[in-house]
Amino acid sequence: MSDHRQVAVKDRRAEPTGPGRRAARRAGGDDRPPPEEPPVSRRSSRSPRRGGLSLSRWIGIGVTGVLVLGTLGGYKVYHDIEGEFKKVNIDDELGKNRPPETGALNVLIVGSDTREGAGNKRYGQHMQGLGERTDTIMLLHISPDRDKATLISFPRDSVVQVPECRSPQTKAVIPPGPKMINATFNEGGIACTWRTIESLTQIHIDHFVKVDFSGFKNIVDALGGVPICVSKDVVDKKAKLELKAGNHVVKGETALAYVRARYSMGDGSDLSRIKRQQVFLNQVMKKATSSDLLTDPIKLKSFLQAAAGSLTMDSHLNVNRMLEIAQSAKKLTAKGLQAITVPWMPDPADKNRVVWRPEAANLFEAIRADTEVTQPDKASAKPAVKNEQVRIQVLNGTGRPGVAGEAAAKLADQGFVVVQTGNAGPATGVPTTSVRYAKAETEGAAYGDALALRLSGDKLTPVAGKMRPTNVQNYAPTIPVTTPPKGPIIQLVIGNDWKGVRVPTKIPDSLKGNVVDSKTDPCQ
Repeated sequence: MSDHRQVAVKDRRAEPTGPGRRAARRAGGDDRPPPEEPPVSRRSSRSPRRGGLSLSRWIGIGVTGVLVLGTLGGYKVYHDIEGEFKKVNIDDELGKNRPPETGALNVLIVGSDTREGAGNKRYGQHMQGLGERTDTIMLLHISPDRDKATLISFPRDSVVQVPECRSPQTKAVIPPGPKMINATFNEGGIACTWRTIESLTQIHIDHFVKVDFSGFKNIVDALGGVPICVSKDVVDKKAKLELKAGNHVVKGETALAYVRARYSMGDGSDLSRIKRQQVFLNQVMKKATSSDLLTDPIKLKSFLQAAAGSLTMDSHLNVNRMLEIAQSAKKLTAKGLQAITVPWMPDPADKNRVVWRPEAANLFEAIRADTEVTQPDKASAKPAVKNEQVRIQVLNGTGRPGVAGEAAAKLADQGFVVVQTGNAGPATGVPTTSVRYAKAETEGAAYGDALALRLSGDKLTPVAGKMRPTNVQNYAPTIPVTTPPKGPIIQLVIGNDWKGVRVPTKIPDSLKGNVVDSKTDPCQ
């Protein structure tokens, strides 16, 4: 493989796992350091000039196909052309030590810069036969109820801890270590990227979708174009884009140029471009869910045929799975989609790379904890008890220190009023977790239900009768409760089967300023 294809970085020891920069710059001048660095044109004398279109310039493309495909209803049409979708089986490469499934649907989306095929060679015919790489790595999380979605973008220059992988071409072992995140795909293929994302986030990935250059244009064109807005005239020779200020509906090359443009829009950074591409994706969702695509068989078939020739996916993303997505995703509208970039900061060792901020762990936890839960009977005449009305005593019955305090903090963050923490049960631990209320409390079960709904795992049925604690202490929440509720005190006894607190399906408050959703101003 020639020098200009290399992306691995030098081995770095004793440094935290975090995101990074592309090891080998693409010639042609469109790849630059992370946002805070001013753009500087660089061109390798050894690297042939690229065709000018990099996948990082259209980060919304993969999800465009996945989300729209997920809303389809006419599956006889899909069955007719299923054989046109390219499928890859990577089960053996993923291993068995993987995060557990939660009932959510998580799809890894990558963009490929392959020049193979008639639709792609126009962007660099001299690159044919040199393999493929990706600057677009995203994780689409659709909630268990299939009514909300979160799209996480991983900056291409992230330096992360990569697990051991194998080259898909030579089968040679690629040793683990800190590398740029896009090196995982370039060196180890989709299986290495899949394993890396799972190891970093501990989120179970269900499927992958890979999209090439022509795929993006085909999908946008099949939708009839996507509406965009620019706040000022745009003239970008690198992206071959010219737009007057105002509203436009873009298709084909113009759509591709719009999402790849960098220095003529925003602050000229790659992160600014990612945000614009996330706005573009929201516009795609609006178009897909408001059009007659789902009810017009001719349009539906045209769209499917365009997508079929543009996507590569895992072998398990079959008709039955697509049907499941379709039936559930009918509830997923543009209002239910939130996009966010993994929180990052400049790498102290190299400002041309980035590492992930600690807040990234909170984001991944929110996704992991988005598990299936049995909702209360909606036919009940009694109004549901709110979190703020429930007082809780949290008792640790596991024998492991700190469990009660950790659970109490997460419950308090969700509005519950934790009054005490302590311990209960024998040294060997209480076998099972339980939610309890005093026998004399007539409304204890209703208050206990409110707590039970926020616990991971199967929903617990509140039990009448409390357990005697071995010790307790008053709990001091981070934000003091000004007006304590007057309802019964519910007891949470944490047993050896404890699965944790179910974190709300939302992006942490500390990251809300970075969210792109249907309310974000589309005029960039």
